[in-house]
Amino acid sequence: MFDDGMVLQRGQAIPVWGHAPPGAKVEVRLDGDAASATADGNGAWRLQLPAREAGGPFVMRIDDGKAPLELRDVLVGDVWLASGQSNMEWPISQSADAEAEIARATDPLIRHFKIPKSWAALPERQLAGGDWIASSPDVAGNFSAVAHFFARELRASQGVPIGIIDSTWGGSSIEAWMDAATQGIDRDAMVELAHQLQDEDERALVQARAKLARWKLPADDRGWHLAGVDTSDWDAMSVPGVWEGAGWNGMDGVAWYRTTFTLGADEARSGVTLGLGRIDDTDTTWVNGVEVGQTALQYNLAREYQVPASVLRAGVNEIAVRVSDVGGGGGIHGTAEELFVQPAGGQRRSLAGTWKFRPAEVTALALDDDKNQRPTLLYNAMIAPLQPFPVRGVIWYQGESNAGSVEQALRYREQFPAMIRQWRAQWNGPELPFLWVQLASWHSGGDQGDTSPWAVLRESQTATLSLPATAQAVAIDIGDVADIHPTNKQDVGKRLALAARRVAYGEAVVHSGPVFTGAEFVAGAASLSFDGDGLAVRGGGTLQGFRLAGADRVFHPASAVIDGNRIVVRSGAVPSPVAVRYAWGDAPVDANLVGASGLPASPFRSDDW
Repeated sequence: MFDDGMVLQRGQAIPVWGHAPPGAKVEVRLDGDAASATADGNGAWRLQLPAREAGGPFVMRIDDGKAPLELRDVLVGDVWLASGQSNMEWPISQSADAEAEIARATDPLIRHFKIPKSWAALPERQLAGGDWIASSPDVAGNFSAVAHFFARELRASQGVPIGIIDSTWGGSSIEAWMDAATQGIDRDAMVELAHQLQDEDERALVQARAKLARWKLPADDRGWHLAGVDTSDWDAMSVPGVWEGAGWNGMDGVAWYRTTFTLGADEARSGVTLGLGRIDDTDTTWVNGVEVGQTALQYNLAREYQVPASVLRAGVNEIAVRVSDVGGGGGIHGTAEELFVQPAGGQRRSLAGTWKFRPAEVTALALDDDKNQRPTLLYNAMIAPLQPFPVRGVIWYQGESNAGSVEQALRYREQFPAMIRQWRAQWNGPELPFLWVQLASWHSGGDQGDTSPWAVLRESQTATLSLPATAQAVAIDIGDVADIHPTNKQDVGKRLALAARRVAYGEAVVHSGPVFTGAEFVAGAASLSFDGDGLAVRGGGTLQGFRLAGADRVFHPASAVIDGNRIVVRSGAVPSPVAVRYAWGDAPVDANLVGASGLPASPFRSDDW
């Protein structure tokens, strides 16, 4: 963490540590403050400078008597750790109003430190890399959007420099961010597993390098979309399936796919629908050399493009797809049913099978795809080396990867508070502010009506509010049911900042919508009580999102009205209700209960079925 441009935490003693020759005396100076230490027999040294108020820029001088080091442009302010998976990692450049937000990112007192994706079997002493980068339009596009918008709000409310440590990895499970002891994992077994993973990775990379060796890369792929391209020497690729499954292991970059389909004369005159499955991450698609569609950075979205008759011809038609992958798996995947050509008014014909494939550019060749799912590996490399470094608090956006089943989502209510307690103990901060984003609305495919893994995961997140100095930003109203990565990160950052102002800074601001506290079932209705700043309907109109069940445990849609500081819920289908649920589903977009502040109520249920 020690580098030019760094932000140090105000109001706390400043530890500085490192390595030097055993017995060496090291002195550190920061704007008139000084401390010294002697390196132990292993060369480790650590010292502590007194706490400071916000300010800077300063110079930190570290001197072992032989090769002094000066770190310049050092600020003192508030440092926040931003961690989790892809929705915290998601950059400004791919978020809503990206161009305007990048142009607006002109405050150099907001600084980001991005930790490279890295993993280790045991806790590491040092990070794999990273640099402190001051906000400016030249660089802000790569910043975590949620973290940056959070920092921007805090700059306005607190008036001090804000440092963001971005320790994120898309698709990561919570287990990857917890240490071995908290999960009851044997240390020696983890070391053995890491050696096994390293050996497997090396064998896989040898295979990938051998496949790539026959091609001159990067290649000039201009013209590869045209009709009549000779693909006789291209590789064969089974579609659907990510290219890693065919031995192109760890490859990020650009590759091309080509295949053909045949139409009769009447079919060609009518136009077709072209289904290409899901493409990881970005595609541009041509038919007979004419572009018919493109989709950017939607790795899990099934592509369907309309191809007009003017592009088609009777007989053989050629498809060319240029795929760009920026990380993780790459290529055309999904189900065989999602790959088809369908003439207007006709039946679908499958395009699943063997296509032609050729790489055009390799931007990275590294195997880390599953490391974000392995217990402890990310904690060891991306969290443990930070822990002597004081922070003001943590913002967390994760849970999607732990919502694959109800059982997994239920485990989260033990795992999440356990991780928070672990991090707090290791930072020696029993009430270190810990703020998180509740899962937004998204159709996961696992919602079975009354049984929704995402609803249970949200409930597990809400249950963790029982820990002190915690808060959550509810986001069910600002998600995107078709995209697990909603682009509205501005409101997410604002809601987290409200939580920080309340929990970390002690301001009397409203940071939460209505919080369900209980239900009474009388006279054929449910009467619900809440804490918060009042009850209201977003946009006016009628309350939506409520369901009631009787003793048969079958839930039915219900009407709800606000009655003073309570909500009364009824359903003609449930004359004797015993349970009520609100916003209980993967994507409860109709749920519209808010507080006077406009902040949404969190989903809830009165039962534990």
